[in-house]
Amino acid sequence: MGDEGRRRLVDRQGEHDPGEDAEAAARREFAEELGLPVPAADLHPLGELKGRKVLAVWAGEGDLDVTAVRSNTFELEWPPRSGRLQAFPEIDRAAWFDLPTARTKIVPGQVPFLDRLATHLAG
Repeated sequence: MGDEGRRRLVDRQGEHDPGEDAEAAARREFAEELGLPVPAADLHPLGELKGRKVLAVWAGEGDLDVTAVRSNTFELEWPPRSGRLQAFPEIDRAAWFDLPTARTKIVPGQVPFLDRLATHLAG
């Protein structure tokens, strides 16, 4: 998500490693999924939302070159019940969006994070 290409939401959807706090898990997941470290030293927590799982999100200001993003992969049996595992990218692309555009791109259940980000930026 972006404000002139400078802000990024950092989410933690993966599992915590033993003894790992939520922000450290978010930073690790970000690096694993995008192939780059979080470009912000300081992160602002945007809280959690509960759906099928708990999603915790942070926002930070920094520069991220979306053309340098290199996704990791996961394996999935494909086609289903074929017995063959294939690798797929965790993300298909990265892009910067202003908040109104981000609202049309993000999963609807995660829009409250954008509202919280907007409140934080206005503060």
